[in-house]
Amino acid sequence: MRKLHKVSDKPTSTLDSRILNPRCRSKRSRTHRLFKVPVIKIGVTSQNFRTITGHAGKTRRFFVYESQSTGFRELDRLDLPPEMAIHSFQGGPHPLDDLDVLITASCGQEFVQRMAARQVRVLATSETDPLRAVTQVVAGTDLPPPLPHEHHKGSA
Repeated sequence: MRKLHKVSDKPTSTLDSRILNPRCRSKRSRTHRLFKVPVIKIGVTSQNFRTITGHAGKTRRFFVYESQSTGFRELDRLDLPPEMAIHSFQGGPHPLDDLDVLITASCGQEFVQRMAARQVRVLATSETDPLRAVTQVVAGTDLPPPLPHEHHKGSA
């Protein structure tokens, strides 16, 4: 069984309601079986399975965490084939559809829109530690803003 990461001594029934998209509640009305607090699934882009990485649309590796009554735990690590990267994915069900929130270092607006259509909220951040980022999301605190990122479409 994966380690449970404790967030704080206060109950997580005060999970930040901004994270739970109101449109998602009918689709994802999950609650913890004992404590009846919202359960959220949080994905983190991590091409190296160590740090939060950017270029979310091309990312194929993800940590998946689930909030618990006293913190969160790692559920899974996704290592998807190239054709399952959102950038080149051609529709239908996708493993990221189960997430409520996706944390990344960088992404384009089109990626944010594609994930919103799948009812997943995208949070870009400069935080590099996946556990710290998930701890902040579960606690309802803001993540540090992402670093500026420029796309290079050809060079002169």
